[in-house]
Amino acid sequence: MIASLPDYLLSDEERMVGDLAEEFARAEIEPVAKDYDENPRFPHEICEKAREVGLAGMTIPPEYGGPGGTSLAQVVATEKLASACAGITAALSLNNLIAKTLLIAGNEEQKREYIGRLLSGEYGAFALTEPAAGSDVGAIRTRAVRRGDEYVLNGSKVWISNASVASFFVVFAKTDPDAGYRGISAFLVERDNPGLQVGKPLPKLGQKAAPACEVFLNDAVVSRSSLLGSEGEGFFIAMGLFDRSRPMVAAMAVGLSERCLRESLSYAVERRSMGKPIIEHQAVGHKVAEMAMRTQSARLLTWHSAILLDRGRKNTLEASMAKAFAADTAMWAATEAVQVYGGMGYSAEYPVEKLFRDAKLLQIYEGTSEIQRNIIVRELTKYSVKEGG
Repeated sequence: MIASLPDYLLSDEERMVGDLAEEFARAEIEPVAKDYDENPRFPHEICEKAREVGLAGMTIPPEYGGPGGTSLAQVVATEKLASACAGITAALSLNNLIAKTLLIAGNEEQKREYIGRLLSGEYGAFALTEPAAGSDVGAIRTRAVRRGDEYVLNGSKVWISNASVASFFVVFAKTDPDAGYRGISAFLVERDNPGLQVGKPLPKLGQKAAPACEVFLNDAVVSRSSLLGSEGEGFFIAMGLFDRSRPMVAAMAVGLSERCLRESLSYAVERRSMGKPIIEHQAVGHKVAEMAMRTQSARLLTWHSAILLDRGRKNTLEASMAKAFAADTAMWAATEAVQVYGGMGYSAEYPVEKLFRDAKLLQIYEGTSEIQRNIIVRELTKYSVKEGG
């Protein structure tokens, strides 16, 4: 990176993970990122290599076959990988989302079976979003009707990342349609379930190496043992998961911002206008300076939210701050990087055009930047009431 890394916050092991991720990103991801963008497909080979070198399932505890790494180590690694390609990193990272869901809500049998499958090379998918329910999770319409020791699921999901390669899904459905968000439950559904159908990957603006599909449930029957947690706990499972996953999305945004800074600085030093490098024109130089400040600020917010997780402390406020600020910074940095490049920035021959397209999604998934601000207001209000202020 360009600015000094706050690596005094890292253990020796966390530094090693960061170094490994940076080496992997430069050797395995950056050379093929453009090809995966132009010819969208799931990066099977890269994911397999990442698993072999220890860059997958980093925070899974040893008792379930993982290395038991820290959330901070995962954040640092995610940042390094995303600086090479946010889309490939998203595809690689989704199994972490599934593993965290199982660790939060799975019983011992579910954890051992499904986490074991993830570690062996299978993929899972997180099926929450619906055509009429994105930010408003309580508005999901997928139903799960209990019949004896089974549930029958009906409904549809959209923008489900990695659905095209998943061998099982975590599906959220209403078991009590009159209870709002308290009526949502979560289920494990196998891909070969006769009632589950996966649509073709949806065309996307960016992050094209991370396919997203529609998922249809038509009388999909699952056993009671497929329920994660208890009935009505689905919303709380999802919210608990987001506290853990949002620092990782923030880290992706930091990595993308860092790449924008690197590309902008390199170009601005080499490109000359009016007899001097454009970095010496204040209008350009200040863009680069601002990019460096915002990227470092986003990094510190993100690392802080991960450190709180590692110390077992509540991080809802900090995770939302990190996710919103880092995602907004990435979009701003990508926009400014295109401006620094001028007409060349609009060309697909240069990397900033892809960075621009990849950045936008960071402001949307895992909770939009607007929703993050709602959460921040809610958490600050709780603090104010608690303090009597």
